[in-house]
Amino acid sequence: MTAVFAHRGAHLNVRENTLEALGEAVLLGVAGVELDVRRSLDGVLVVHHDAVSEFLVIAESPARDLPGYVPRLEEALATCSSVVVNVEIKNAPDEPGYDGSGTLVREVLACVRNARSSAVISCFDLATCDEIRRGDSSIDVAWLSYKGTLDDDLETAREHGFNALNPHLSMVKSSAQSRAEELGLALNVWTVNEARDLAAMGNLGVASVITDEPQLALEVLAASPERRVGDDAG
Repeated sequence: MTAVFAHRGAHLNVRENTLEALGEAVLLGVAGVELDVRRSLDGVLVVHHDAVSEFLVIAESPARDLPGYVPRLEEALATCSSVVVNVEIKNAPDEPGYDGSGTLVREVLACVRNARSSAVISCFDLATCDEIRRGDSSIDVAWLSYKGTLDDDLETAREHGFNALNPHLSMVKSSAQSRAEELGLALNVWTVNEARDLAAMGNLGVASVITDEPQLALEVLAASPERRVGDDAG
């Protein structure tokens, strides 16, 4: 059955990427959560989506100056210890604090190992994904994709030795899951929020959906017929 990952936690009624949102997602019974990690000026790994928080550039600010609701990665992993955590490393060349040295990746890997978390580590930046794969051959690596063609990106993910491709919903066609299976890749689709799209992804049999509507996703996918590997996706 297609797994449900809560995108930045369960944040419809609380602030996203906070311990409260992550904890709420776990209580819903999701298979996993997705969260974003950045590094502060003083080298602290913090969970936040945007490069700026309360007018502070995270990469240029010490962790103590960030808002109190911004958790450290180790706190977030502890909150989500009973589920799989998709840790998205925010490391883009056009944002402050881009790290091309591999230091950020090594620090994230060390934090995940110390927490003994069940984790997938992802990034939009291909070079960062390569660093993750070099840094730990045992951990699942997912390349995030949102433009171009899905077939090309699946081929790239396979060539680089990744475990998964995380494409935007708009890229996913009826043949996507079959092709991913042929290449031995998991397909984790984001951000899937509408009931019809959730049902469609369940019918295709993708590995997981990353959603802002985890409760709805659990209900829709529980009602969807489970696709068997090898079935025609249409």
